[in-house]
Amino acid sequence: MKIVACNSNLPLARAVASELRLPVCKTVVKRFADGEVFVEIQENVRGEDVFVVQSTCMPTNDHLMELLVMLDALRRGSARRVTAVMPYFGYARQDRKSGPRTPISAKLVANLLTEAGANRILTMDLHAMQIQGFFDIPTDNLYAAPLFVRDLKTRLPDRELMIVSPDVGGVVRARQLAQRLNVDLAIIDKRRERAGVSEVMNVIGDVSGRYCVLVDDIVDSGGSLCNAANALMSRGAEGVEAYVTHGVLTGNACERVKNSPLNMLTLTDSIPATQALLDTPNIRQITTANLLARAMSAVADESSVSSLFD
Repeated sequence: MKIVACNSNLPLARAVASELRLPVCKTVVKRFADGEVFVEIQENVRGEDVFVVQSTCMPTNDHLMELLVMLDALRRGSARRVTAVMPYFGYARQDRKSGPRTPISAKLVANLLTEAGANRILTMDLHAMQIQGFFDIPTDNLYAAPLFVRDLKTRLPDRELMIVSPDVGGVVRARQLAQRLNVDLAIIDKRRERAGVSEVMNVIGDVSGRYCVLVDDIVDSGGSLCNAANALMSRGAEGVEAYVTHGVLTGNACERVKNSPLNMLTLTDSIPATQALLDTPNIRQITTANLLARAMSAVADESSVSSLFD
């Protein structure tokens, strides 16, 4: 079993390797003068079970190309099995035709990964569950919910919690967390005029006097999350926090969160922390290293991955 790291999230890759008590495979991932990606694996991988850790976060296309070239290098190096470990799966929001003559880019990325040489995909909290069906190879989708439950029980043991879905599409995810914590669920009804811009229309559920926890898979510009927090506070919530798996945080998202009613925004380290994130007092990260390491160990041992969902 070997662990290979590309450049997108080296701290997480090293943390996973530390959990598994394995070294990170010696590789070179660099650019030619014109921006072309060059990869060289400096260890023998023939017959090995190899895991490539790479989130396809910003710059998405560069990191995706790094992963594709690495997969090709491993295939040509005669690795026995190659698993692409993608804590954050970019292009997941393009999972259907949103209008005439538009692509389904998530399916295109799935095809590219398979053709490049991936034998298996290991990812976390896909934006849409149906993306698993885009692959013709085994695909394991891990959930951050067990991490969130553990963290909430540790940080907020005495609060009267209410889990809130920031939109109708995230109800299943929020309900699962609410059931794990045995608390009530509320839903934000919002309207999105265009990508990145939303307006809260209504709050379904009585949040008065409750400490609300918004749950989502991705926070990008932060507009929807902050609007939801404002709506909950205006309806009498005691306080508002948010737990989100993937902190994309583009533009002035960190500043928006800093100036919002959110007491805390908790993210995982599926995407590495930027300096802006580190400088924002009400944003924190929790690590997924142990969860990913256990999943990779289960894949290597041919044991159950679904047991990790609990």
